[in-house]
Amino acid sequence: MNRKILILDDEPNILRSLEIILAAEGFEVLKSKTIQEATSYLTREKFGFFIIDVILPDGDGIAFIEKIRQANPTAIIIMISGHASIKMAIDATRKGADDFLEKPLSREKLLLTLRNFVKRVEIEEKYAQLKKSTISQEFIGNSQPIIEIKKQIEKIAPSNSKVLITGESGTGKEIVALMIHERSPRKNKRYVKINCAAIPEELIESELFGVEKGAYTGATERREGKFKQADGGTLFLDEIGDMSLKTQTKVLRVLQDGEFERVGGSELIKTDVRIIAATNKDLKKLVQEKLFREDLYFRLHVMPIHLPPLRERIDDLPQLINYFVNKFAQENNKSRLNIHPAVLKRLQAYPWPGNIRELKNVVEHLVIMADGPTIESRHLPANLLTPDFDLNKVFLQQKSLFEFREEIEKRYIQYCLEQLDGNISQTARVLQVDRTYLHRLIKKWGN
Repeated sequence: MNRKILILDDEPNILRSLEIILAAEGFEVLKSKTIQEATSYLTREKFGFFIIDVILPDGDGIAFIEKIRQANPTAIIIMISGHASIKMAIDATRKGADDFLEKPLSREKLLLTLRNFVKRVEIEEKYAQLKKSTISQEFIGNSQPIIEIKKQIEKIAPSNSKVLITGESGTGKEIVALMIHERSPRKNKRYVKINCAAIPEELIESELFGVEKGAYTGATERREGKFKQADGGTLFLDEIGDMSLKTQTKVLRVLQDGEFERVGGSELIKTDVRIIAATNKDLKKLVQEKLFREDLYFRLHVMPIHLPPLRERIDDLPQLINYFVNKFAQENNKSRLNIHPAVLKRLQAYPWPGNIRELKNVVEHLVIMADGPTIESRHLPANLLTPDFDLNKVFLQQKSLFEFREEIEKRYIQYCLEQLDGNISQTARVLQVDRTYLHRLIKKWGN
């Protein structure tokens, strides 16, 4: 974060006191007494924050906002004045100011205002980094289910309708939520997310709706909740199936009326957010079991999107693997890696209970373990090294116990060798036998 701040005021005492306060808060402070001097700073420096007096010796501070915005479009601008009026504050806001404070300045109020803006900038920068890493690009594939989902996203995104995304853990529900936001009219507003399963029940309401100072032990200041933070933008309620009935009731009220109260407060707060919810649970079943409100379910179930598990879109696996191999090779400063056909075959045979999230972790493991230009079977993690073996064909044959044992041994050795691309060392490790003994068995069965 750019913590460089320019203070523009013609009173030396104010400049000095603000410099001491803000330097102690971790800001890099530059001072100016005139618009002319401040303009010269704008040509040389990039600022994250400005504190500007309205009345200055050589001009109007509010009129100067336009120049600031041209040089620092995302900076936080706080106007100050000892002759403030509502008209002046409205004019400053229209010109691009973020806040307006009256003189004499309260140290506590100034710091609270700046700290809130710092938190906002931090969140926006994290979101910008998220977009830069382009999580939505990881929703890749050309299988028929994925093509249909991408069409759904393009139709749903421009609307303001609520969206309910369902699917197993790791299928990419958060990615789809972000894709919808990025393609919506709200794309330049905030995208705020909350994992309803990760926050204790006693804290979820304050996270969603905010909390008033003194509402409970530890609430030392007023704090805005996710519904207020996302005002004008999108709120992603992840794992909504884990939300308590009490919280569901309050969320339903926001969806119905567009208003809520902070925890410990009585003021009605208006909010305009688009809700995207996601769950890996069967909400219909939870409704039947009285664990999820039916009215909330129907409120959310306006535009449903179901994401298939990876095992139902195996056609996308080579494309996904290549994407992650290139991604992690670049991140780990490795040259382009090839994938041995035996590795690809093994990955395609695996059921992927953790879906794309599990695939991503496995490919990262492979890239890090690779010690040459090719990812080989020996680089696979242990759970993927052990082949699956179908006994049905052997059971269908009527054999003596001795013959059955020999047949099983022979078939299993053959199978392991095929799956591990004939690698004797890896096969011996999987079978937990000595390589010499394995050679004898191979010779015995004529492999």
